[in-house]
Amino acid sequence: MKPLLPSLKEKKRYVVFEVISDINIKKMPIDCIKNAMIQLYGEVGLGEAGLIFLKNKWFPKKQRGLIRVNHKYVDKLKGSFCFIDKIERTKVIIKSVGVSGTLKNANLKYLG
Repeated sequence: MKPLLPSLKEKKRYVVFEVISDINIKKMPIDCIKNAMIQLYGEVGLGEAGLIFLKNKWFPKKQRGLIRVNHKYVDKLKGSFCFIDKIERTKVIIKSVGVSGTLKNANLKYLG
């Protein structure tokens, strides 16, 4: 079987986000972000966005995390952050720190 041509592969972006809250969140808020995307764009939109939560890229001290998403859905993901107001019964604000095309640059610019 031949590999996919580069033009047929999904183009991806890495979104670095930060959770602002009074209490440190120990785990990445995966369920909250998924639920916000489902509320706004439905399950089809969530599937097309191709969200992949990089679990080893959650930094509890900085309260920052990393999500891989389809390049067409970066703005929609950022928009869904506005609808998240509570994580584990704690009031929070989730903001986007930056977007990068490669994992290495996302680590260097926003997480390092």
